[in-house]
Amino acid sequence: MATNPTPFGDYPPNLAVQDAVVVRQEATADHAVVPYTGADLMRPRLGPANPYKDDTTAAEQTSLKRKNVLTGHASETFISEHTFRSKHRAVERAGGPGREFMSPAELKAQTAKIRAMREDKGDATVADGDGAYVGPWARYKAEEWERVEEGGVLGSDEEYEVVTEEEEEEVVQSGTVVKAPAGSLARRKELGELGEETTTFHAESQFDYLGRTYMHVPQDLGHSLQKEVGSVTNYIPKKLTHTWRHHGGKPVTSLRLFPGSSHLGLSGGTDGTVKIWDVYRSKELLRSYSGHGKAITDLSFNTDGTRFLSGGFDRWIKMWDTETGQCLNRFHMGKTPHVIRFNPSAEMGHEFLAGLSDNRIVQYDTRAPGKDAVQEYDHHLGAINTIEFVDDTRRFMTTSDDRSLRVWEYGIPVEIKTISEPDMFALTKSTQHPSGKYVLYQCSDNSIVAYSASSDKFRQNRKKSWRGHNTAGSAIGLTCSPDGQFVVSGDTGGYVCFWDFKTCKMYHKIHADSAGGAVNCVVWSEQETSKVFTAGAKGEIKMWD
Repeated sequence: MATNPTPFGDYPPNLAVQDAVVVRQEATADHAVVPYTGADLMRPRLGPANPYKDDTTAAEQTSLKRKNVLTGHASETFISEHTFRSKHRAVERAGGPGREFMSPAELKAQTAKIRAMREDKGDATVADGDGAYVGPWARYKAEEWERVEEGGVLGSDEEYEVVTEEEEEEVVQSGTVVKAPAGSLARRKELGELGEETTTFHAESQFDYLGRTYMHVPQDLGHSLQKEVGSVTNYIPKKLTHTWRHHGGKPVTSLRLFPGSSHLGLSGGTDGTVKIWDVYRSKELLRSYSGHGKAITDLSFNTDGTRFLSGGFDRWIKMWDTETGQCLNRFHMGKTPHVIRFNPSAEMGHEFLAGLSDNRIVQYDTRAPGKDAVQEYDHHLGAINTIEFVDDTRRFMTTSDDRSLRVWEYGIPVEIKTISEPDMFALTKSTQHPSGKYVLYQCSDNSIVAYSASSDKFRQNRKKSWRGHNTAGSAIGLTCSPDGQFVVSGDTGGYVCFWDFKTCKMYHKIHADSAGGAVNCVVWSEQETSKVFTAGAKGEIKMWD
């Protein structure tokens, strides 16, 4: 039922509002009755019809509403390739998608039949020999068959199968000693004959007019090169003064200066050679040391600079005489030595530490007759990245790819402290502050962090963090100025960055490589105010002043 009052359009337009309300209230209502029959109520709804929908019963309509495909409801899921293949093979073994339905009893019988094809699991009390326990690793029984002649008589319960035998390829059993090919043996013999380390002198004369070699510290430069390290105030360099290109365009991987005087430079590259060159007078290449078959990983001078160690990806560490170029000793590591450090003390200067790629730190004595390590430190869980001697060489700090820092007593293979935090990144390169109070580490999150090294606490100084450069997870070198005022680091974009040590403020950025190659080696002269050496992926060694 519905009420249809008189519309406002039936009244004069000039009728007052009060009069219109009174008239509307007094007007009689017009009632309209709309009849609805059963046929009208059963008519289909207006709109497009679903051709796939069956409107037979309400229950079926309710179930069909949940279908999103023609045959039912499909939901998306993700499974691995291995799981899909294993399930597919299981279905195929059972007869494929068209297989007959099997009752639980039939499935159980089929499983028992497959299990009967395997050998006995054995006795759990027997460890070896006949009847030993093999458990779920029991093999399947080999098929028993008998060879018969062609045309032979077979029994009623026997059948035959024609087998074509093919020549099997030669298979080398596990553990068999195989002789190397003749070509490899000849090459190995040739390398063995040529394996002696060689050296080449490149300058005009090995001796000056007084019979002194390049090991002699120059005295005629107008300033002394034998001052106490750190006694000179340092400044940031401003311009490029010289460039050395001794490695044939191959990247330079390690760069060192002669200890104390810094009048000689030592560099190693991916060409497997070590070069020593003059810094002051002629600035020429003096000598090359050849003996590594692969790229150089690290170099280390001893305290007085008369000897140095070189490590390479050929897994050898070799000790050289700096003056004559003779290889004095060689040590086969078995793994790649990532970092090498001579002990800087006077008493233990004949020993060195090497951090290897197999998580070990090995200690060698160069005076020992054998080539075996005298001590081994193996608590790290990743390749060793850095080694720094602290506390007057009584202890040393190491970092690894396992994102931990460990402190050791020298000669005792048990760490005295381990720093491994969940938010730590791998520490790839290190340098010691001239004061001896801190060790600075290149962190993989594009920062440089400092750890105290002058007390038993050995903890990170949260107030000191130097940022603004990019390392991108690479092993980018860093150093400090001899007076401890500046922190210097390379960059993957070809820059050299200078910070103030106290305020951690970046002072300057030098674009050392216009091609954008990484600068991974940075050293500061110990006798000059602002002489800095950089090297990197371009293979050039640059001197800035």
